[in-house]
Amino acid sequence: MTVSDTAHKAMAGMPSDLVHVYVWQWPVRITHWLNGITFWVLSVTGIYMGYPLLIAAGPASDNFLMGWAKLIHFYTAIVFALSVLSRIVWMFIGNRYANWDKFIPLRKKRYKGLIPTLKYYLFLLRTPPGFIGHNSLAGFFYGLVYLGFVFQILTGLAMYGASAAFDSPFRMFAGLLPLIGGLQTAHYVHHVVMWFLWMFFVHHLYSAIIMSQVEGNGTMESIFSGWKFVPREDLIYSGYRFKDVEKRERA
Repeated sequence: MTVSDTAHKAMAGMPSDLVHVYVWQWPVRITHWLNGITFWVLSVTGIYMGYPLLIAAGPASDNFLMGWAKLIHFYTAIVFALSVLSRIVWMFIGNRYANWDKFIPLRKKRYKGLIPTLKYYLFLLRTPPGFIGHNSLAGFFYGLVYLGFVFQILTGLAMYGASAAFDSPFRMFAGLLPLIGGLQTAHYVHHVVMWFLWMFFVHHLYSAIIMSQVEGNGTMESIFSGWKFVPREDLIYSGYRFKDVEKRERA
C-alpha cells in the first residue's frame, strides 16, 4: 500500500512526517455515540426496574413512574438494537478501518501485534502501536463488546417476549428462554453482562485519552471529525514493524 492509496492531506504547520487521514466514516461515528448514549440510558432504566429505589407517593394507579422507566427502556432498546445492527453491517461494507477483520485478529500482522500492544498499555514499551484505526488488542476487545451487545439484545428480547401480549410479534422471542436457562437466569446474565460492558467503557475511556495524549494523533477528536494525524510510515506499513520497534526500544 502506498501513501496515495489512502485519502489524506497535509495540514499547515503539521510536521512533515504526519498526514491527516480520514479513518472513521460517519456511520461509524454515529453508531459509536448512539451505542454509548443508549447503553447509558438502558443501564439507568434497567437498574431502576430491578431495584426501584425511587418510589412515588400514593397509590400506584395514580403514578406511572415504573411505566415511564419501562417505556423509555423499551424504545431506547429499539434504537440500541438498530444501531448495533447497523454497525455490524458496516463491518462488511465500510472502509478498511471499519472492516470485520479489525475485530478478529486473523491476519499475521494483527495477531502478532497483540502482545506488544498490551506491553505498551502496561508501560512496558515506549513505542506505541503503528495501527491507523483500531490496534489489534483494542479491535479484539471491541469484537467481544459487540458479542456482549448482541447477547444483551437477545436476552432483552427473550425477557420482553415472556411478558408480551399473546398476539404481540415479540412473543416469539420468549422461545429463546429455554436456550438461556430460563427467565431468572436471563435476568441475572443480562445484569452481569451490563456491568462487564461498563468495565470496558471505563478502560476504553482511559486508553483513548492516554493514546491521544501520548501519540498526539487526535484519537479523541477523531470520533467527532473522523480524521486522525498519522505518521507517514504507519500509513505505509500499518502495524507493528517488530524489528524497528525492538531497535527503538533498545536505543
